[in-house]
Order: sequence, then structure tokens, then C-alpha cells
Amino acid sequence: MDPDFVKLRDIKPVLSAYVNEAHQLLEKSQIPDDRTVHDVRVLMKKSRAVMKLIASQVDADFYKKQYDVFRAVGLKTRCWRDMSVHRKTLKDLKKKYPDVFSGLSAYKEINALLQKKESDEEPHNGMAGEVQTIRDLLSKTGYRIRFQSLTNLDPKKLINDLEETHRIVTDRYLDSRNNLKPAKIHEFRKRSKDFLYQLYFFRPLNPSVIRSVEKKLDNITRNLGKYNDLAQLIISLDYKYKPDSPNPVLDELIVLIREEQDKCLSKVWPAARRIFNPGQRLINLLGFRILMI
Repeated sequence: MDPDFVKLRDIKPVLSAYVNEAHQLLEKSQIPDDRTVHDVRVLMKKSRAVMKLIASQVDADFYKKQYDVFRAVGLKTRCWRDMSVHRKTLKDLKKKYPDVFSGLSAYKEINALLQKKESDEEPHNGMAGEVQTIRDLLSKTGYRIRFQSLTNLDPKKLINDLEETHRIVTDRYLDSRNNLKPAKIHEFRKRSKDFLYQLYFFRPLNPSVIRSVEKKLDNITRNLGKYNDLAQLIISLDYKYKPDSPNPVLDELIVLIREEQDKCLSKVWPAARRIFNPGQRLINLLGFRILMI
């Protein structure tokens, strides 16, 4: 293929589509369901990844305004997601380990999480107002994107910025691999998602190879997400092990949760090493066959 005819995906229409889709999803109902909240959060993560990719080539004020909106929406929707995820995770564990849960009927924290309220019963305080606030924010940011010129982005600089993202994720990978703290693993997951969502714009350089890397990254981030959901569940149960524990059944549940986390990480590390191997150059990972864009 002649290098002169190879170009990256246009960023502006994709970024606009992310914002518009999030706005449309939140217009469907006064109180969004779990699926809508999840989809909006993913769109905001994709939008933040785009802003990081173009940060070196856009006005600092434009970058800050857009990024702050995408981050604010993510923070506002996080609490809506947490309870539903904890509930789903507990229910999945209950199906898998019914004997353990039969001995946990006296634990208020677990019972409270398992009892799902009806959608029209006691909705989140002020949630409808927050949804309207988010819609307003997205409308304003969509307007700013519409009138922001993004046609002169230098593709070589974008590749350099993608390489910087890869370097950052490699650092987070090594940090979490050598120190298995949930916070470090969560940071590795977040930065991996940045890399995953930024890769989308570079598919034209080597479609089959880049799609393959995207697929591996998606699997990595999904398993890291499951690990993090389990870690957050433990926190929500306010569990701390004590010698001579008076709650052996709860201790057993936590051990089982830890085992589930181990399974998640066992699916992460081999693939992560191949993508974020120390000293590996991005051009070798993605197999760029084109030296000019």
C-alpha cells in the first residue's frame, strides 16, 4: 500500500459520536438503568483516552474543559454503578457457593446488598437532577467539540503520544506485577484502557495485528475489572481479618473471593507480559509496515 494514502482514523467525528451517544442514552429515562450507566461510563473513558492522545496538539484550555467534563461524568455515575455491581457479584458468588451463603444469613451487609429495590422504589436521592446536570454538561462539551478544529493533527505526533501511553502502561504493569496491591492493579487497568481506546485510531496502519492486540487488551482489562469488582466488594463488606475470628463463615467467603481474584489475574499476566514487555518498542508490538503517513 502506498504510504501517501494511509491515514489514521479521524478523531473529531469519533469523539463527537461518543459524546452524542452518551447524551442520547441519558435521554431515554429519568433514572438510567444499570446497562445505560455502564455504557455511558465506557463512552466517557473512551473520550478521556482521546483527549490524552491529542493533548499535546490542542489548546490547553480546550483540553481542560473537555477532560474535566468527561471526568466529572465518570465520577457522578460511579456511585450509581457500584451498588448494582456489588449485588451482581454477590449473587454470582451465591450461585457458585450456596453452602457458604447458607451460613451468612445473619450478616446485614450481605443481606442489604442482595436485596434489590424495585426500579421505581426509593431511587437515588437527587439522581434525576444529576442526570439532567450530566446531560447539560454533555450538550455544552458537544458544542465546543463541534467548533474546535481538529483537522491539522500531526499523525507522527499522535504515534509518539501513543508510544508514551504504552510506556506509561508498561510502567504501571511492572509496578502492579511486583506489588500486588489492589490500587496498583486498578491503576494498571485504567491506563491499559487508555491504550486500548487510543489504538482504535491507528488500525489503518496494520489492521489485523492491531485488532489482535486490541482483543488481547480487552480480555486483560475485563479480567482486571472483575478483579477490581471483587476487591471493592471486600471493602464494601468492611472486612478485616483478625486472629481467632468470630466469623469463620465470612472468613471462608473472603478466601473464596480471593481465589476468584487469583483466577482473574492468572488470565492477565501472561498476555500482559507479551504486550508490555520491558524494553519492547511500540513499532515492534504493532508491526507497523508503513514508515510514512
